[in-house]
Amino acid sequence: MVSQTMNSATLTDQTVSEEKPKHSRTWRAFWHHPLGLAGVIGLSAIVLFCFVGPLLYPASAYTTHITDLMRPPSTRFPLGTDDLGRNYLARLMLGGQVSLIVGFAAAVASMIIGVGYGLVSGLVGGFVDTLMMRIIDVLLTIPTLFVLLFLDAVFQPNAVLLTLILAITSWFGVTRIVRSEVLSLKQRDYVEASRAFGASNWHIMLRELLPNVMGTVMVATIFQIAGSIIAIATLSFLGLGLPAPAPNWGEMLSTSMNYMFQNAWWLIYPPGIALLWTLLSINFVSEALQSALDTRL
Repeated sequence: MVSQTMNSATLTDQTVSEEKPKHSRTWRAFWHHPLGLAGVIGLSAIVLFCFVGPLLYPASAYTTHITDLMRPPSTRFPLGTDDLGRNYLARLMLGGQVSLIVGFAAAVASMIIGVGYGLVSGLVGGFVDTLMMRIIDVLLTIPTLFVLLFLDAVFQPNAVLLTLILAITSWFGVTRIVRSEVLSLKQRDYVEASRAFGASNWHIMLRELLPNVMGTVMVATIFQIAGSIIAIATLSFLGLGLPAPAPNWGEMLSTSMNYMFQNAWWLIYPPGIALLWTLLSINFVSEALQSALDTRL
């Protein structure tokens, strides 16, 4: 009797385990991955620093203090002041807001463009697919940095325009990934069954294919956030990007290079550490999510 009860309980546990949604197993695997937890903690810390920090330390990032130029860290200025006497901690927090918001928005926009293009190309197939991929091949031959520099120099972008510029120059990789997934998925039985029941291509894309490529798309988008932040920093480091006086970490690094040999260490390390911290945290999250998705499969 006891044995039968134990066997019944075991079978019940197995059934419950098998019925758990795949996404639950994915997130469980993600949270058990050491890099996943480290990445989330790191990103949470940098987000709190950039967005909650100004509420706790409401100093102006633009006010100049003529008598306090190039001051090292002190109780009044925890991270010192820059060459114009501006509070460096306040600028670091505000610069982080700009980098994170523009980077995230550009990645999401490029994801939307890339997913839509890849779904259509992979599902329709044939001549349309070939033509759409040849367009991608041509666009990929153009150096991205050159395009960024050209568009940035021509339009002198604000935050919104910079987001759009980054988005339209970074969606090609997502398209290739989605198309590759769709070419495999559209041969599955459930897609063929939908076709047999008269489902339209629009229905198949949104209801059958899109949910099954979102895991891969999420990983690609997270990587793209890091890529967008690097692009913002690169443009600003080269003297382009967002116009002054709006701060961002790349601009702060670029300015600090002018004082590298003047022992102004407080100008160099904070933006460099913040940028490195953010990129490592994002990469940790993407690696853990990729591992969790592979485990699910």
